[in-house]
Amino acid sequence: MACEMRIAQTQCFSTCRTPLFSLPLKKLGVQVAVRRSGESRGLGARGRMNGVRLKIDVVVRATTTEMSKKRRYGEEAKGFVEEMRAVAMRLHTRDQAKEGEREPEGNPVARWEPTVEGYLRFLVDSKLVYDTLDSIIAEAAHPFYAAFKNTGLERSANLAMDLAWFKEQGHAIPEPSTPGLTYSQLLKELSKEDPQAFICHFYNIYFAHTAGGRMIGKKVAEKILDGKELEFYQWEGDLRQLLQNVREKLNEVANDWSREEKNHCLEETEKSFNYSGDILRLIMS
Repeated sequence: MACEMRIAQTQCFSTCRTPLFSLPLKKLGVQVAVRRSGESRGLGARGRMNGVRLKIDVVVRATTTEMSKKRRYGEEAKGFVEEMRAVAMRLHTRDQAKEGEREPEGNPVARWEPTVEGYLRFLVDSKLVYDTLDSIIAEAAHPFYAAFKNTGLERSANLAMDLAWFKEQGHAIPEPSTPGLTYSQLLKELSKEDPQAFICHFYNIYFAHTAGGRMIGKKVAEKILDGKELEFYQWEGDLRQLLQNVREKLNEVANDWSREEKNHCLEETEKSFNYSGDILRLIMS
């Protein structure tokens, strides 16, 4: 949300068609091999989902092991946010991040052919998600959510200004669509029932937008908006400091979590990519 900002991000790890495949984690010094038999291929969707869970579990466990080693050997401890970032980076493709482990899929952003109508659908659904985050933080079903009020990263007001600008240009503003409605509902449920999973989505949504999201916004603006920079991609104050402030708050919150709760948070990363990816794909619709 830390960033997997591309059309193909809604897809899980590709299913290998050879009898034996491996998930390379070279930077972690880990090599995992899983043998697929004819019987396992016949398991269909359930088998593929089990494979995804296995891979995510491997990434999470390897990442947490690496972070523990860094602390053991005296390297600077950056807290739980660094673990969140490490897992997210390793779910990127190699063309998106140097730490990326996945093979590129689909067209790179430079080859996208966005439309104004599709971009408006993306902005409307994005606003719904950010509105939902704002309301969740304001209501604070779990007390520690209050730490994330008025961080400066909020996007709802900026998106409202952008949609008003599009309306002034004569464009019809659509209603929220299935991707945004679905993600909004999930966030509401997680925020009450599963706070660690919710924090994973919170982190990835905001931090991904400040990185890959800005890059995508610039490319789309060049193609269909004559380079106009929307308010969605502008922040008041020093963005780096705003991000650092939120990192510190996330680390403080996670200090009270068990190792199992932290791992559970990390395991939600792929899902956060998938839901955000569904919304991102609207740009091309």
